[in-house]
Order: sequence, then structure tokens, then C-alpha cells
Amino acid sequence: MIAHIEGKIIHKEDRMLIVATSGVGRAVFVTPETAEHQTVGGETALWTHLSVRENALELYGFPRREELALFRLLIGISGIGPKSAINVLSLADHDTLVHAINRGDAAYLTKVSGIGKKLAEKIVLELKDKVGKMAEHEGAPRAEDEALEALEALGYPLRDTREIVRTIAKKHATPQEIIRKALQTLGGR
Repeated sequence: MIAHIEGKIIHKEDRMLIVATSGVGRAVFVTPETAEHQTVGGETALWTHLSVRENALELYGFPRREELALFRLLIGISGIGPKSAINVLSLADHDTLVHAINRGDAAYLTKVSGIGKKLAEKIVLELKDKVGKMAEHEGAPRAEDEALEALEALGYPLRDTREIVRTIAKKHATPQEIIRKALQTLGGR
């Protein structure tokens, strides 16, 4: 089994990297966000999961072990394969997904192509306790999560605020700054 890969990126696509190690180029499927942070010619180090099927061996890579752990939890659910799991992880960063699952926000997961309401509810039901333990180890909620909760308490639906907050959180650190900027954006609509 290949558990970790380090090497030079010789090719990059939206959801795949070709990583050269010991003279061999290995295709590694990644989220678009992971691919975005990699450069051709640059070095990378990824935690990996090798998916073995009847007609294919596919390698999935993650920059953090926590993302790999969540990926493995997802593929452990009946009806979720590696491609669906990577699509779920492409929806948002690890911490946001863990927070959504902890809150029982199945509607958030339905944004993923191929994940309907029933499957999203199944993911929440099966993973809530497992990711709850992950969240306990990670510590306090992030500023993005706190801002989302505050905006929801003010009556703004999550479907309207999630992307706005995610974008703003990249530039602002505190929940107060994120909330203020999000309210300005939402007020301008």
C-alpha cells in the first residue's frame, strides 16, 4: 500500500497531479483546492489512499492526515465511492465539512454532484459521532464557523452565506471582521 508520496510535480490538472518519484510518474487524484496550491516543477508531499478495484488502481492524495481520515470515513459509507468522497471534500475545507456534519447540516452536502438528500442524511447520521471526536481534538471553532452561526442566528440562510463567508474568511481573521464584511455584501444585494 502507498501511504505517503513525495516528489516533483511534472503535470497538473484540475483534479489530478502526476508526481515523479524514483523515476516513475504516479497519477494522484486530489481536490481542486489541493491542485490549485501545487505548481508544476515544485515539490509536494501528500498522504495517500490506494483504491483497488477490479480494473483499476487509483491513488488519492491529501496535504493533511485529517483530510485523509475524513476521506476514509466517507468511503466507509455504503453508496460512497472514492470519486464521490473526493467530490465531498472538494465542496469545502476539512474543518468546514466536519462542522457541517456535527451540526447535522445535510443540506450542505447536497451541493455535491451525485449526493442527494437521502445520501447526505446518511453521511450525517453515520459520521456525526466519528467526526465529533475529530472536532474535539481540533479545539475551538474557527472564525468562519462562528461567523456562519452568527449570520444564521440573524436569519440569513446558510445557502446564501456559506460562499460569501468562505471568500471573506480568506482575507479576514476574526469572526467579527467576517460578519461585518458579510453583512455589507448581503446588504448590497
